[in-house]
Parts: sequence; C-alpha cells; structure tokens
Amino acid sequence: MYIKRSIEKEVLSMSKAYPVVTITGPRQSGKTTLAKHLFGHLPYFSFENPDTRFFADSDPRAFLDQIKKGAILDEIQHVPQLLSYLQQLVDENRDDVLFILTGSNQFSLLNNISQSLAGRTAILKLLPFSFEETPKLKKMSADDIMYKGFYPAVHTNKLNPTKAYRNYYETYLERDMRQLIQVRELSLFQKFMRICAGRIANLYNASAIASEVGVSVKTIQSWTSILEASYVVMRLQPFFENINKRLIKSPKLYFYDIGLAIYLLGIEEPHQLSRDPLRGAMFENMVVMELVKRRFNQGLESNYYFYRDSHHFEIDIIQKKGNDLIPYEIKSAQTFNPGFIKSLTQIKKQFKQRIPEMFLIYDGKLQSDMHDVHILNFRNL
Repeated sequence: MYIKRSIEKEVLSMSKAYPVVTITGPRQSGKTTLAKHLFGHLPYFSFENPDTRFFADSDPRAFLDQIKKGAILDEIQHVPQLLSYLQQLVDENRDDVLFILTGSNQFSLLNNISQSLAGRTAILKLLPFSFEETPKLKKMSADDIMYKGFYPAVHTNKLNPTKAYRNYYETYLERDMRQLIQVRELSLFQKFMRICAGRIANLYNASAIASEVGVSVKTIQSWTSILEASYVVMRLQPFFENINKRLIKSPKLYFYDIGLAIYLLGIEEPHQLSRDPLRGAMFENMVVMELVKRRFNQGLESNYYFYRDSHHFEIDIIQKKGNDLIPYEIKSAQTFNPGFIKSLTQIKKQFKQRIPEMFLIYDGKLQSDMHDVHILNFRNL
C-alpha cells in the first residue's frame, strides 16, 4: 500500500522547473517508492544492481543513449562519473528530458552534483514518515510512537520495530560503514553508535565520546561526519547573532529517526520507555525531527537552532525566519505546568518584537494560548 508523502507537491513542482530532480535522504526513507509512484512512466535503473552499475561505469555514453528522454536513476552515488555525461545530455535537450536521481549519501552525492549538475537540478530531502503522513500514529501513546519510529517499512509491512531496526542497522548501516571505515574498527564504531544514541538532545562533545569509545577525537569527528552524510544523525547548531561564534560553539546531537536510537539503546518494549532516564531527550528528538521534516517537505533547508547563553539559560528550539525568531519549548509531560512557559516569557523579554509567536509542545490535552504562547500537543504540529 502506497502512503502519500507530503513532499510530493514539491517534487512535481520541481520536475516542471528543472530537467533533473535529485531526491536524497537516509536509506529506506521511501525515495525509490516515491520516484516510481510519481514518475512511473520513466524507465527505472538501480545502481545497487552490479550489472547496471558496471554497464553505466564502463560505457556511460551507451548507457545514457538508451534513456535520452529521461529515467529514474536510483542510488546514483555509486556511479559519480555518469553525472558528467548526464550534464552533456541535459544541456543538449534541456526542455525535453526529465531525470529523477536518488541517493542516500549526501556528501559524495552532493559533491559530485555540485560539480556536474549545478543549476540543472533541484535537490530535495526525503526523511522517514511524518505525523501528517501517518495519521494512525496520533491515536497511539507517545511511548508507542517513539518505539515504532517513522521508517516506512515498519509501518507499511507492520514489522516488529526492534527486529526491523536491527535488520536496518545490520543490512544497510553496517554495510555502508564497512565501505567507509576500516573493518577492524567496526566493533568500535558500533560502540560509538550506541554512545551517540545515549547522548541524543545533548551537547555534542567529540572529546568525551572519544574517551568512552577508545579512539582519537579526529576519528570520532570523521565517524560523526559519515553518520551525518548518511542521514543517521544531525548536529543542531546553537543560535548566535554572530555567525562566526555559532560555528565555534558545541551543537546538539539528534537522530533523524528516534526508532533507530531506541533500538541502539537496547529498548525492546514501549513500556520500557516510560521509566527510561532518557525519555525526555527521546521525546525532544522526535519533536525536533518533526519540525525538520516539515521544512524539508516544503523544499526548504532547516532554519532551526537551539539557544543557550553564558548563564546556561536555554531554549530547546529557535526558528529564524528573516529577522523574526520563533522559540519552541518541548516537554514530554502529559500534565501542563505553568513553569513550562517560564523560559519562553523570559526570552520574549530579551528579543521583544523580534518574537511574533512562541510554542510549547508537550504530550497533554490542554491546547490554548497563554501569555502569547501557543500550547500544542505534539501530535498536532
């Protein structure tokens, strides 16, 4: 059963404006399914297939000669040299071709695209399901939702989340990592992954992680970059008016899918979450990613940061829209407490007219406006 994706409108719009549309995102986020659903009339080629990859790699002109009008080219990062030949084909027939490219490693993919297809392709990011795409989740408890995660296969195939994320980790992530790191380091990398899961929604400290794992800081930084490029983790930058200052402060670490983080933490039943000391951090991770998905599904980059000053006063999320700032506080509680909005009213005093609205996102039933704060249940983001 196909589940309609929120990004569909943007993909179709970009396909009318550009001869090439590139859809990137994590493994198994639904890129291929989306491309086939929207562009089923185009020939389809997967470069995960070794024969297809060999043909395109060894004779790119002959390969493209069979698809002069366009095609879906899946996991294009496996044949980066094909992009230069694709550029020539597109330039010769710009108004009469449509190529849909997908890829799951943004570093190698976007680096090659920027060299060969700059100005010729739209680039969109598809993450796992959002609440808008899975309305059935809204009837579930927060613990059940987090345990289930948002990867399409868990929902469409009704898989056991623990088993599904174990298979996802072993089949896709470990395979990809073997190609990028030394095999003898794989057990240390597994330890690193679990430590990262235990630090979600907290400041990223490469030195502390390196000490725990038993490798160099440089190795941890390299591994983190690999996870970011593979859409496994995201580092949320702190908000500072001085951009240079922003780049030298510690970011916060989040997983693109909370279900994977929960698997890595060894949680095998939803009820185990209710008494886990990281439950609040897991809830925050889920809400932050929902906000990020909303931006990506509109074809926009994330404009979210977190705020923390020298006195350790902190706001979970700051959205920067032009000169306006929109703060969000995230609480996992089901019962509203007036203290939840204290930090929001405090930051309003600091930035004044620059803050047109504020949000408290939590798990309770009360939804209203209080002291210029919109109080929302997380399911209604």
